[in-house]
Amino acid sequence: MSRESGLHGMLTQQELIDLVQSGAIETVALVFTDHYGRFLGKRFDAEYFIHEVQEHGGHACNYLLTVDMEMEPIQGYDYASWQTGYGDFHLVPDWNTLRIASWLERTALVICNVYEENSARRVAVAPRSILLHQIEKAKESGFTAMAGSELEYYLYQDSYRTAAQKEYSHLHPAGWYIEDYHMLQGTREESFNGLVRRHLKLSGVPVETSKGEWGLGQHEMNVRYSDVLTMADRHCVYKQCMKETAEQLNISLTFMAKPDVGQAGSSCHLHISLWQDGQNLFAGDQALGPVKGSDYFRWFLAGWISHVPEMMVFYAPTINSYKRYQVGSWAPTRLGWSYDNRTAGFRILGNGPSLRIECRIPGADCNPYLAFAASLASGLDGIHRRLEPPPMSQGDSYQAVEIAQVPRTLREAADLFQASGFARQVFGEAVHRHYSHFYYSECELFDRAVTDWERKRYFERI
Repeated sequence: MSRESGLHGMLTQQELIDLVQSGAIETVALVFTDHYGRFLGKRFDAEYFIHEVQEHGGHACNYLLTVDMEMEPIQGYDYASWQTGYGDFHLVPDWNTLRIASWLERTALVICNVYEENSARRVAVAPRSILLHQIEKAKESGFTAMAGSELEYYLYQDSYRTAAQKEYSHLHPAGWYIEDYHMLQGTREESFNGLVRRHLKLSGVPVETSKGEWGLGQHEMNVRYSDVLTMADRHCVYKQCMKETAEQLNISLTFMAKPDVGQAGSSCHLHISLWQDGQNLFAGDQALGPVKGSDYFRWFLAGWISHVPEMMVFYAPTINSYKRYQVGSWAPTRLGWSYDNRTAGFRILGNGPSLRIECRIPGADCNPYLAFAASLASGLDGIHRRLEPPPMSQGDSYQAVEIAQVPRTLREAADLFQASGFARQVFGEAVHRHYSHFYYSECELFDRAVTDWERKRYFERI
């Protein structure tokens, strides 16, 4: 039975075979994510899939883990290059993720682990491999990480094609005034959000709520928490479902961290707790300000906070990510923690069995496998070294000048990651070098670009 059995839309291999034989499923999508968190892969004829791919897996070109956003292969990677010939890697389905893709006609979807060709070794630089490695390290200590990710997005009346033709400028947001928790304004976008909630529910992604957010046409949809790997998988399915549903409706949405200078940014708040034998290890009776928790809670929080600067690239992976960190913008600018305080980088929520840490730093553009891997590695190091968190911040954390700020640019964050002995240790030399090159390449591409801001500012008046 699958890890997510009992949910609508989750399938066993035998259930897939039965649906293919009945004609209910005609296509199977075999997918994995690139560094940006995008699903890549192949669509298989369903009968071919159950006769060939189900047993042997699939293949894809390894250049896909060296491309930029435009799918151009970037040189300078050890993993794959023109010099190595760009061979294949092996896509091995994780049958725990097999599901109906309700938003696509007669289609099932399964997420893969990426393996070296003709080898039992996972490709170390693949994002899901990186998270799996940290999950295995947690398991060695007897820990299971439970997690949730809360995604925000902007919805527009323009189709993706129209948005591209307009160079993503002067788009029409779905709402025209702030709709944070506003039921009437939210009703105007319910034709999309309601449809997505239904599709996700029927595709093994249990939805809790959706609501309007602070920006014009901005929304948040939350799905049920789970073990950290399942949550990262759900996160990726959620984004794919939303984008493809928008495409079908001739509208568009974006998970950019800051799509408009005058609007709030879109976040991806991460919630984590550690469990053992069905018990939340963060629960306890030791007072830490207004919070009562355990040593594990305190140590994990301290480790997570302390390693944010050198792990920032995994929380804020693009040039645009850093435009979100503005005072009074609902995005944190400092590394403090507090209890139920939305100005802090780390917000503590719940009590007893529900006690958890919410990190408000990641943007909606993060790759969940990498963001959760960085969070878990940092917290586990805090436990290993029994680190103590800084004093709790109170009041407006934006004005707490004694608390360190988050890195302010991708280049600053890339420098911190590249220089980090901790990142090199926990992810391995090959992964550390690979992602250092990835983020520096993104910076260099931007450094060569001429932006609208430059033309508007300098064209006539310089």
